[in-house]
Amino acid sequence: MAPILKISGLSKVYDSGFTALKSVDLEIDKGEIFALLGPNGAGKTTLISIICGLVSPSGGTVVADGHDVIRDYRAARAMIGLVPQELTTDSFETVWATVSFSRGLFGKPKNPAHIEKVLKALSLYDKRDSKVMTLSGGMKRRVLIAKALAHEPEILFLDEPTAGVDVELRRDMWNVVRELRDGGVTIILTTHYIEEAEEMADRVGIINKGELMLVEDKAELMRKLGRKQLRLTLHEPLGALPEALADHGLELGKDGTEIVYTYDSQGERTGITTLLSDLSQNGIRFKDLDTSQSTLEEIFVNLVRNQQ
Repeated sequence: MAPILKISGLSKVYDSGFTALKSVDLEIDKGEIFALLGPNGAGKTTLISIICGLVSPSGGTVVADGHDVIRDYRAARAMIGLVPQELTTDSFETVWATVSFSRGLFGKPKNPAHIEKVLKALSLYDKRDSKVMTLSGGMKRRVLIAKALAHEPEILFLDEPTAGVDVELRRDMWNVVRELRDGGVTIILTTHYIEEAEEMADRVGIINKGELMLVEDKAELMRKLGRKQLRLTLHEPLGALPEALADHGLELGKDGTEIVYTYDSQGERTGITTLLSDLSQNGIRFKDLDTSQSTLEEIFVNLVRNQQ
């Protein structure tokens, strides 16, 4: 199946000489949730703005479901919904009016049933006659999503969708995003909440200094780059680790009552089996063990730090 979004050699150099994007190549499949991660100034918003027709590229192409965003911009733009970072809404309009107006901007005929469906999905239907200015910050952000969905796009961009939203509402919005994906909408999100990407994304892209450093299936990324640790709580504290265990790269912690073994996925089976055997041969007994794995945030921070 052809990707619903194909980006080839995309670059952007501003008049000041600043290079915001450096020959970005990316393909996104229909019906996936793709998380684009990167520090401030990495190029995330520039990339989204070019795809959505808000910024002109310096080079390269973007094709949305077969439509070039430059040559066939009307058809391409109709495929795309954008939820920006900023809370820009028609404050004096009602929720129903502002969402309906957004649909009309794309030349779509009136469809009250669709507007009702969107508002109910976002828990906004009870507020349909309320002026946007009277809503809380979290509700206003839901209105932005409703406006982006009003014209029934196939691709939805969420630029920091839960910024300034409390934890409970953030999780509610995660559920909304999953339901949209299950309904066939392709979701591309940028976020500073890396647990958001870890919770929701199918694939992850990391961008820094205008370059797409990697694109990887989330589970595979964590398998390949994630660090794992085995912590063994000892029956009796050790003053030092025996020389015979030096090859394992162990650390002694908690006043000698804990041994920490760090390993990657490739060496998991043989490494742990050999370690436990060597511990037994050296008369070291443990009463408890615990394992942990690095988070996506730790992987992200290490990748970005290594590029600096």
